Amino acid sequence: MNLDTDNLPEETSADLTPLIDVVFQLLIFFLLATTFADPERELELELPTAESGERLDEEPEELVLEVLEDGSVHYGRQKLSPGQLAALLEDAAARNPATSITIRGHRGARHEAIVAVLDACGVAGLSRLAIGTRTSEGS
Repeated sequence: MNLDTDNLPEETSADLTPLIDVVFQLLIFFLLATTFADPERELELELPTAESGERLDEEPEELVLEVLEDGSVHYGRQKLSPGQLAALLEDAAARNPATSITIRGHRGARHEAIVAVLDACGVAGLSRLAIGTRTSEGS
């Protein structure tokens, strides 16, 4: 049997360059279109520095409360009234009495505002309290 190799069609191959271009354009689109919400950066909260602080290796179950310079208390993006703060803390204590509370107070906040949050934690029965600071390197 004789095969005529001169008349056979050449090998076809798919050019992946346009596909790769489209994938990269989609990747760039999604990166630019996605907003990375960081509630801590939305609040203008400047922590005081401390030399003795430690970084935690694992994330414990905790509530992070921010006290701004004007004395307002925030949980995430939500501003809390004293009644809402008490209800939040009582609910956390009912779920887990060992819940940690970290109070991140602006360095210009009045001491009175931070003591009010500490007192609300004590009334709710929460005793694992910490004051948030930043290291002297700024992290």
